[in-house]
Amino acid sequence: MSLDTIVLAVGPNDADRYERLAEETIDLGVGADSHVVLAHVFTDEEYASALDRLEIDATAEEATPGGVARRHTTTRELGKLLEEAGMEYEVRGGVGEHGKEIVAIAKEVDADLVIVGGRKRSPAGKAVFGSTAQEVMLEAPCPVTFVRADTK
Repeated sequence: MSLDTIVLAVGPNDADRYERLAEETIDLGVGADSHVVLAHVFTDEEYASALDRLEIDATAEEATPGGVARRHTTTRELGKLLEEAGMEYEVRGGVGEHGKEIVAIAKEVDADLVIVGGRKRSPAGKAVFGSTAQEVMLEAPCPVTFVRADTK
């Protein structure tokens, strides 16, 4: 399978697992000479909070989802690790439901693979709270690799 384009989904809960996500992406993409799309998706509330936290005026030119995503610490740290591995990447941002936006970005860039992180959940937890990873796995236009944070 050719991995020309890998979408690495980044969200608000990935700060504690970005190194693991980068490691998996590099392992899969370096030999394939892949281009990585860091897809950072915000809900409306997360986006407003990020604008405030980063002190970005909502009317400023950089107040786009991509501009905010590029300034987000997790995205910057992932970018550094990808650069160190010699991988090309770009950052795309989205605002909306995490799963739907990740799938939309994957379709937009004609992704060959989506990598999404998550944590172990009970069946009841998935039913009550939903699962972004599960939605992406079911709706993505390409294979999905799930990187679990908790390995205990």
